[in-house]
Amino acid sequence: MKTVRPLALAAAVMLAGCASSGDAAPATHGATWWNPLTYSWSSLSPWHWFGSATEVSEQGVGGLNGATAMNEQAVGEALNDDYQIRKGMRGENGKVITFFQALDGKEVKLEITGETSVSEVRVMDDSIQTTSGVKIGTPFSDLYSRAFGACQKAAGGKGVECRAPDSQHISYVFTGEWHGPEGLLPSDDTLKKWQVSQIVWRR
Repeated sequence: MKTVRPLALAAAVMLAGCASSGDAAPATHGATWWNPLTYSWSSLSPWHWFGSATEVSEQGVGGLNGATAMNEQAVGEALNDDYQIRKGMRGENGKVITFFQALDGKEVKLEITGETSVSEVRVMDDSIQTTSGVKIGTPFSDLYSRAFGACQKAAGGKGVECRAPDSQHISYVFTGEWHGPEGLLPSDDTLKKWQVSQIVWRR
């Protein structure tokens, strides 16, 4: 018993040290080496083992919704600490836009924008689907028979954005091959071959 107690105390101190060092280095540095002191150990907690997969619903994306504060910790926790969170800024229509990117390795899987709280989430992760089963790669023809009344050119001119059927908050960005005039919607026959490249949730 004399040797067990010091070992138990040493183990407790080491675990406490790891837990308290979580903020030692920001996740936004993009370092290529792995430091166990900066790892999000909360993702190994038992309550994450059997958690439900992240879904896009009318209420939001997983735990992300209009009440989620626009800061790194809140965004990360709303996504179950499943991603590395990186903050960025860009100019848009004469304004400076703050956004967060959720990364898996070097791949951007979600982009979150807003001012004080989340207002828009763009999903590029093919492991996330809507409550109706739509995910990245779903064909246009599975959801629509025509673009009229549901679709418009996507922001930035890349692809076509269509309002999800019976939804007030979800839309889909479809992309595919087309060589027609810029600024015009492709024909319905062309769109049938296009696929979802982004799922967009807006507050």
